[in-house]
Amino acid sequence: MMQTLRKHYPEYLMEAAGLGIFLISAVVVTTLLEHPASPIPQAISDPLLRRFIIGVAMGLIAICIIYSPWGKQSGAHLNPVVTFTFFRLGKIQPWDVIFYILAHFIGGLLGLLFAVVVFRDAVTNPSINYIVTIPGAGGAGVAFLAELVISFGVMLMILFASNTPKLAPFTGIFAGVMIATYITVEAPLSGTSMNPARTLASAIPSHNWTAIWVYFTAPLLGMLLAAELYIRLKGKRAVRCAKLHHHNNKRCIFRCGYRHPEVDKRWLLSDKLPNP
Repeated sequence: MMQTLRKHYPEYLMEAAGLGIFLISAVVVTTLLEHPASPIPQAISDPLLRRFIIGVAMGLIAICIIYSPWGKQSGAHLNPVVTFTFFRLGKIQPWDVIFYILAHFIGGLLGLLFAVVVFRDAVTNPSINYIVTIPGAGGAGVAFLAELVISFGVMLMILFASNTPKLAPFTGIFAGVMIATYITVEAPLSGTSMNPARTLASAIPSHNWTAIWVYFTAPLLGMLLAAELYIRLKGKRAVRCAKLHHHNNKRCIFRCGYRHPEVDKRWLLSDKLPNP
């Protein structure tokens, strides 16, 4: 355990910082678009249009994190369920799974608490409410189904895109587009979490635990189902690595399928995945 921690702690810190930055950005963007003291809600009265702008902003932020030097090195999971799903696919060592998940929960909480300290009045305003993710008018059942569907969709996209040579470089862009789309369309149903660390980070300072079980179970079930479908369609060996963006000059700490240069080269030059 300690040896793994000493070797891989930079990746753990990168994952924690990545989710923390994402949540701080979410507070800033949501405050600008939704806080009653902001001029933007007065100028843009349509809530759908405001959600679209929030979605585009958060999608772009996610893309920036994924393609940042930190994201290229850590893999830019930013989500304990993504990490656990790659563990299920055999791409991550057990201790890395544990430390990645701890980093996500700690980083997300610290990021949200930082936003609370800096933007206290804005974050506590009912229009922002610590950017909590809670079920919409349809209730917990609808929220569960919605979270399951969007989590399934994003994980299936990651697996197909990151393991297809021509699409792999654009996996992060696809992820950003899906985040933007989900926030625009799905947010009224569940708040668009897909991430228990993100939901818990908001729940702790807000003391709002409404249907929190939804956000711990539905994303996990959805992403594991996506992994199972991918395995049945392509086989477990088709999963090359746990990084969203792999082909860069950063080290890889995962059980990587690109260890041998000749395999890497054949994969890049082919539309078909070679057998490792």
